Amino acid sequence: MRKSVLKNKLRVTRVAKVLRRTSLDELPQLWCVLIGKMSLVGPRPCIPYELEDYKDWQKLRFTVKPGLTGIWQVYGRSRLPMDAAQFMDFCYVINRSAGLNVRLILKMVPIMLIGRGGV
Repeated sequence: MRKSVLKNKLRVTRVAKVLRRTSLDELPQLWCVLIGKMSLVGPRPCIPYELEDYKDWQKLRFTVKPGLTGIWQVYGRSRLPMDAAQFMDFCYVINRSAGLNVRLILKMVPIMLIGRGGV
């Protein structure tokens, strides 16, 4: 993670922490789902500086529409290191199905309600 990102992470307000913990900060992404730019489930969009360090296999995530939630948000959220989250996105892309999407959505609801893993 870049130093500036780490430095900014330390300056998060109390309100922002509540928004993050409750996933209310996802409302703009929900709008993107409603207008068709994102799906409900899929890999999260990439932050431009992350792309610089992507290996070829990590770029496979761009073959599907980005999603509001994904496999690593359900099974690790902010507790996972970036390489583990990337691998989970890779696994999602090669194994995606309607059934997997439904399971991930159903598992995400309680995570949002109890705020597990949100920073």
